[in-house]
Amino acid sequence: MTHQRHTYRVNYVLICAFIVVAGASFVLAMVLARNMTVKYVENEFASRKVEVLEHNIGPFNDFFHNRIPEVSFYQGYLDSAGVAVYADSVFQYYPFVERIVFYDVALSNDNTIDYGFSANNLMVYPKGVYQFSVQGSDSVAQIGAPNGQLPLSLSDDFNNMAVKFAAFIERVDTTKALRDDDIFKVFYSVTPGKISYMNIPRRDDLKIYKELMYGQHIHRAGYEQDIITYFINPNKLPLENTVPELYQHIQIQPLVYESIDTDPDLLTTETPLPGALSDYKIYFSSSRTFLQSEINRRFLPVMAGVIAIYLLLAVIAYLIYRNLYINKRMFKLQYDFINNLTHEFKTPVSVIKIAGNNIYNAKQLSDRERMHYGKILDEEADKLNNLMNTLLSFTQIENKSIKIKREEVDLHEFCDKIMAASRIKYSDLDIRCMVDADRTLYTDPVLLGSIFQNLIDNAYKYSKPDRKVLDIRVAQGKKQVAISFMDKGIGIAKKELPHIFKKFYRVQNQYNQQGSVGLGLAFCKELVNFMGGNITVDSELGQGTTISIVFPQD
Repeated sequence: MTHQRHTYRVNYVLICAFIVVAGASFVLAMVLARNMTVKYVENEFASRKVEVLEHNIGPFNDFFHNRIPEVSFYQGYLDSAGVAVYADSVFQYYPFVERIVFYDVALSNDNTIDYGFSANNLMVYPKGVYQFSVQGSDSVAQIGAPNGQLPLSLSDDFNNMAVKFAAFIERVDTTKALRDDDIFKVFYSVTPGKISYMNIPRRDDLKIYKELMYGQHIHRAGYEQDIITYFINPNKLPLENTVPELYQHIQIQPLVYESIDTDPDLLTTETPLPGALSDYKIYFSSSRTFLQSEINRRFLPVMAGVIAIYLLLAVIAYLIYRNLYINKRMFKLQYDFINNLTHEFKTPVSVIKIAGNNIYNAKQLSDRERMHYGKILDEEADKLNNLMNTLLSFTQIENKSIKIKREEVDLHEFCDKIMAASRIKYSDLDIRCMVDADRTLYTDPVLLGSIFQNLIDNAYKYSKPDRKVLDIRVAQGKKQVAISFMDKGIGIAKKELPHIFKKFYRVQNQYNQQGSVGLGLAFCKELVNFMGGNITVDSELGQGTTISIVFPQD
């Protein structure tokens, strides 16, 4: 019948499946992250054009909301000279304004005026019309004169503003302040390519204009208003690409512009310009190759994040595997410990039982037989007692339930006693001890004796019959006492050295096949550390082992 040994099972199929799933999910995560980055960049390409538009029409908005209303500060009393200065500053700061036409407008109840616009008794007519451009000082010219006819290209702007103004005078409630909505509808005229503006009169002026319209003024009266028309060229807007990572080219094109470039690698988007710029649009274009660099730049931190997450998962998986591996080793150590401990107990118990049966069954015993069986019983009982004491002491040290009983120890006398006892116990062990000490060591002699005894037992056990040699050297310095145990035994392999002080760990060799609990060196290390010292080992396979212990000198 085959004996089946129960071992700690590790499911390697599950581990391999986990690695495969983790690898596949990592590849899938990278692909999804890449696709999401591509979609995100393409969405930004379509949406961030508004940001570029707002930045580039910022000067136009400033001109529309801040510079044009300055005309109202003069309350209709601007003349050609004043407008010339004003126009020069506009041309300087707003290059998209190509031309300015100034209408020096008069409002009167004089019915003899035969040009301009009339509403009931109110006459709205230009006293003079002046044009300003960026050509230089000679560009100022009076292009319309009293009693003259306005060119058709200019009369439309004037008539449009005059009609809106007269209609407003007709319905205005002079007891209330002007609303912003009325201001924009009446005093502004925004069409593609130009903006016309009339200065906003005061409430008292509006009341007088209303009286003039309905003939409530007996005498003739005249009042001043100013109308300015600004001609806008969107192509002269200063363009700045504020998102260079997304847009390779930006340009202003007519609203009806359609690109004839049919390159499938080219991405384009557009957005119309507002107000007086509405005949044009801003056109954005980038090649996919150009966007690829931005996609890669944004994908790198995403990729780094995904890699970091999976590295964390890999570390967790490694820790789980390491825990399983340690559990497997602990299971094996415990399994071997139980077997070896059982053997260690079984052997002396069997010997004691045999000796006891022989004594029980013997009708009479000679003195020689009685001494022989007594020695056997005493030796085996000592083995059991030592084993139990080791286990008990180990547990007490780990639980900190044992206390050090320090006293002054004469190292010469202490070593002499150890040597004498060891030579009696191991008659075939060549043991020597050299002590270089002038003072006593303040420590626990019982615990120190346990350390010496365990290391001597190991030196004897792990040495070949013809190499059972042990040299013990004790050297006392100013601050420490160094003790070394040098044998010529079988030695320890380099790979085993980091583990030999672990509890229940056994070096696999022929000397351990007959049973070893694996507590000797672990017990020594616990004792040395408990007593405040330090223990190290140096060994060469087949040559011997040196164990060094250092205790601080109080």
